Amino acid sequence: MNTPSTPPLLYDPIKLSASMGAVAARSQKLIQEFMTQLPEPATSGMAHLQAVGAAFIELTQKMMADPMAVATSAAELWGKYALAWHKASQRVLFPATKAKVPSSDPRFKDKAWAENAIFEFIKETYLISAESILKAVRNVKGLDPKTAHKVDFYTRQFVDAIAPSNFIGTNPEVLRATIETGGDNLLRGLSNLLNDLSRGKGRLAITMTDMNAFRLGENIAATPGKVVAQNDLMQLVQYTPVTSEVKRRPLLIVPPWINKFYVLDLRPSNSFIRWAVAQGHTVFVISWANPDERLATKTFEDYMFEGPLAALTFIEQAVGEQEVNAIGYCLGGTLLASTLAYLSAKSSDRIRSATYFVTLVDFTDVGDMAVFVDEQQISMLERFMKERGYLEANYMATSFNMLRANDLIWPFVINNYLLGRQPIPFDLLYWNSDATRMPAAMHSFYLRNMYHENNLVKPGGITLSGVPIDLRRVTTPSFLLSTREDHIAPWRSTYAATRIYSAPMKFVLSASGHIAGVVNPPGSKYGYWQNDELPRTPDEWFEKAAPISGSWWPAWDQWVSEYAGGTVAARNPGSGKLPAIEDAPGSHVRVRAVV
Repeated sequence: MNTPSTPPLLYDPIKLSASMGAVAARSQKLIQEFMTQLPEPATSGMAHLQAVGAAFIELTQKMMADPMAVATSAAELWGKYALAWHKASQRVLFPATKAKVPSSDPRFKDKAWAENAIFEFIKETYLISAESILKAVRNVKGLDPKTAHKVDFYTRQFVDAIAPSNFIGTNPEVLRATIETGGDNLLRGLSNLLNDLSRGKGRLAITMTDMNAFRLGENIAATPGKVVAQNDLMQLVQYTPVTSEVKRRPLLIVPPWINKFYVLDLRPSNSFIRWAVAQGHTVFVISWANPDERLATKTFEDYMFEGPLAALTFIEQAVGEQEVNAIGYCLGGTLLASTLAYLSAKSSDRIRSATYFVTLVDFTDVGDMAVFVDEQQISMLERFMKERGYLEANYMATSFNMLRANDLIWPFVINNYLLGRQPIPFDLLYWNSDATRMPAAMHSFYLRNMYHENNLVKPGGITLSGVPIDLRRVTTPSFLLSTREDHIAPWRSTYAATRIYSAPMKFVLSASGHIAGVVNPPGSKYGYWQNDELPRTPDEWFEKAAPISGSWWPAWDQWVSEYAGGTVAARNPGSGKLPAIEDAPGSHVRVRAVV
């Protein structure tokens, strides 16, 4: 008689017990570290939690004033729960029932979410709950639009946070890893968590990529060049030509100072700067300082004078050319537009063409960024910045990450802390983790005059060095590049510039988002849309726009070459009146802030 064999254990209970003991011991250390940290202001990114709480109190009051709507919503929710339970019980009672097709939602890509009846039920009840919560909040009547937007945004944050994929007991992939490793994944995850807390000095600074995989000037930001000039706010980098002849008018790139310029110079295969050099441009780029308290009083006006205007003087000394073609990226584009209005008032046309990457000048609709910039939250930030002289880099970084939490927060929580894995090397995420601080005076001016009061679009709404700024006076030929999935500068809002500038303009819409749609080299998967007409509304423009496969970079080069002013012999950095100071990418860009 054969004795039935004992089924193999799915895990080693002794090993698992030891691992859980180690997790518990390190958890005690974690709690102690939390208790000994100095309290930070009640914020999440740029959000003031008191302001968020006030919005939800108002929401609750409005909901309670309409109990019938609450009851109806609850009845609908329980009806959907009952249907989900019925479907799940059918799967359990009749195992042959065909499993659902795996979800396109990346949170539920594991096969178990579709093939296992229990996990399918967990997923379905979550999706039902999420839909019901959001619907209930959005149907509340009587909220002013700004409060409604704030409540909707933070409700989405909550709904995303409670997804079953974010928890050990309801994520099948995490459960498998825990059983297979005897809990080692959780121990490694706790170690990762402690390391991130230590790196953030008590604040959770999620590691998004292998930070040791990249070295500035070697395998990232490595296009050859030299720093040829510098001042308090920036270094000016000139890149080494690779063609015997170059376009006569140099190309000046004005990046945002919220991030570092090398988003345009990642790897050789996706470096816009390297590609532009190969097309025969003499490329100069501003590398902004990462400010500390010494630059606390630097203003938006200072950024104009010590940024693009200073660069014009330096470029003339370096290569003997008074005129340039210019590119402004995001906030750098906002500064470029302001500079052009200033130069126009001074009757100067030293910038012969302007290219704007994902740039807002009309801040009427800034998407979800609006939830961070009401009066209460700006006043709180101003008080906080006054104490230090600057805004910590993590405030802006966290806010931007919250705009895409399911891409930039929760996947890393799962990978790093629940699965206990190390993040993979990714150049774009390395750059994203290398944010900069903001000088107090400049950032207060920017938030108030652009985001909060939308003064830039008002003729004379802001004044720079005594000059009223009027964007309608900008006559510089302009190329406007926006991206269809932009969560920072919504493309329909960037299109508003076509109704403001008094200039010949070309508007191009790239696929993807704020970064990937710009860093879109030839051979990439993203295409773009083009329409030479500029109708009144962005939707009218898109309706007749032609989709074009491939990168928009060559189309831009064809456009900007019309303003190149012919060709001259190639110009090496340091060969003019400005001697080379140091190799690109320079020392300013190497100053890091913890994010």
